[in-house]
Amino acid sequence: MGIKIVTAEQMRELERRAETIGLPSPVLMENAGLSVAREIRRYLGEVFQRRALVLVGPGNNGGDGLVAARHLRDWGAIVANYIWDRKIDGDLNYRLTQDRAIRTIWHHQDDPDATALRQMAGDVDVIIDALLGTGRARPITDGLRLMTTTVQEVLDQTRHRRSRKPVLVAVDLPTGLNADTGDLDPAAIHADLTVTLGYPKQGLLRFPGAKAVGRMSVGSIGLPGTLATEITSELSTAEQISDTLPARPLEANKGTFGRLIVVAGSASYVGAAALAAAAATRVGAGLVTVAAPSSIYPILAAKLTETTFLPLAEGDPGSIGLEAAEQLREALPRYDTLLLGCGLGRAPGTAAFVRRLLSDVLPTWRRPAVLDADALNILSEQSDWRKLLPTRCVLTPHPGELSRLSGDSIEDIQHDREAVASRYAAEWQTCLLLKGAFTVAAEPGGQIRINPMANPGLASAGTGDVLAGAVAGLLVQGLSAYEAAVGGAYVHGAAGELVRRRIGDSGLIASDLLPALPEAIRLIRTGAAQELGGLLLER
Repeated sequence: MGIKIVTAEQMRELERRAETIGLPSPVLMENAGLSVAREIRRYLGEVFQRRALVLVGPGNNGGDGLVAARHLRDWGAIVANYIWDRKIDGDLNYRLTQDRAIRTIWHHQDDPDATALRQMAGDVDVIIDALLGTGRARPITDGLRLMTTTVQEVLDQTRHRRSRKPVLVAVDLPTGLNADTGDLDPAAIHADLTVTLGYPKQGLLRFPGAKAVGRMSVGSIGLPGTLATEITSELSTAEQISDTLPARPLEANKGTFGRLIVVAGSASYVGAAALAAAAATRVGAGLVTVAAPSSIYPILAAKLTETTFLPLAEGDPGSIGLEAAEQLREALPRYDTLLLGCGLGRAPGTAAFVRRLLSDVLPTWRRPAVLDADALNILSEQSDWRKLLPTRCVLTPHPGELSRLSGDSIEDIQHDREAVASRYAAEWQTCLLLKGAFTVAAEPGGQIRINPMANPGLASAGTGDVLAGAVAGLLVQGLSAYEAAVGGAYVHGAAGELVRRRIGDSGLIASDLLPALPEAIRLIRTGAAQELGGLLLER
């Protein structure tokens, strides 16, 4: 079973169900606090004699923090609690921290101007934010704002001085981040590590809130997976992707891994065709043919050694023309999958070619296809474009392209990417891959998979062509449309993380991803890729 992504209300309902099967709130809290302590130990490497400051708020989030404080102390850490707005009458977890002589400071009584907090925060190894959890979506109030801004100022100052910076660990989600919408209070504390409890909350994967999450770890609280079977949103993991990657039998030949035809390119976008085709070969496609305007064939032939070519008739100079549809009618039976759209341009002759191909040629071919970039833009200009979609099709729009297809504004699409992708996958009866940070894959039956990676290095020309090629390269090897979309997004994101680790965020170009694609697949297959995307699973 995958890692479900939940709303705050869904999480509360899961906890209510857990109580009915013998897992009451105190048991869940104990499990949660232990998970947080374990993840801190894992992140730091060792906690013995390390100094920890726990910011304790009201409710279950503060209780989780007190449990974590106790376990850290038992493992030899030097722990202090800084408590805000919490009643302790009958609070067993607070009493257990006092049994261990854990120092406690009360904000209102002992430190109303946060002077002690400022001194302590700058002199510890880890600060644990257990102030407000999933159940507290309101803005940060003035009393709490003094605390959060003080902590953030200390963190910023240590970073500016390049001195030792305390690690900020958020329990469940950073204080000030809305668990459902991803809205972020200006006074929110930005974490280095967020230990989200039970399941990731959808706000952790939405901006602007995602900027405050740091690395995300999923801490177990003991909920049986059977309680969450009705939840359709999941986070992609390397283990899941590994299970769907095509086998590579020793007796294979190139036909074993499929024959893909990439219809792409124009005089202005030669590189798009080359990147898409190379990506397909790098994820394991057996044979890739580039069908491109005849005038750019010599350039592509110089760039691509391993592919074959089908030079196509042109309309406008450097662009595929209407007559090329008949060439494709003759050639397509030799291929298992089609990728259409990368760098095509939108010349009148090319638009006529795409319409003819979709309306007249592909309906009799009946094999999987990936539609990307200008294929989608040309489609969006047709009032009846939904009737032209091939069967077993993957659409790979970025928000602008989805806006043109759907009529929704980019702002509305970005506001709730998961719901929008799911709605149109169902309405259009096709697999939809909505590109961007935390790429969303949705299939007509309602399943949603979110890629855990957000990499600013991938915000450059050509990386979308690499993604389309990766999806098509997996699709041609026999994966379902949904598996290919999910797997292609994960492999593409993992390749981006590998490159980012080597050269940083700036200057990553699309062709850097190509040799990293098979490396990413190797790591996924061997179980070594789980931490590439900033997602840490509790071990």
